[in-house]
Amino acid sequence: MAGIRGATGWIGVNVACTDPLALATFYADLFGWEVSSSEPTYATVLIRDPSGNATHSNLAFEFDRHYRPPVWPSEPNAQQQMVHLDIGVTDLAAAVNDAADLGAQLADFQPQDDVRVMFDPDGHPFCLYLDQG
Repeated sequence: MAGIRGATGWIGVNVACTDPLALATFYADLFGWEVSSSEPTYATVLIRDPSGNATHSNLAFEFDRHYRPPVWPSEPNAQQQMVHLDIGVTDLAAAVNDAADLGAQLADFQPQDDVRVMFDPDGHPFCLYLDQG
């Protein structure tokens, strides 16, 4: 099979949160992109390639009044993460500082030397990793 029929190439990742515009703004600032749409309960950030060209992908942030941040590292009977972003960087220390300046927090538990687990302002874990090509 060559893939699902009728696929347009558009892919989106939707993240539950308490404040869609605030979290979209955090990720737009983190990547140097822009918030591409915003409503009271939903906001999106268009993903761009390294040259700044728009891709067929976005990050979406949707209000969920029952959202609870996941526990990291995971624990039995605690809120589990469903997905997390891995972000390749060339300077791990600088990327951690930049993310922290935007409101991210460094996790206490760090499982690898070349990866830094961070929490976005709404508590979602994401990883900055040293991408050596």
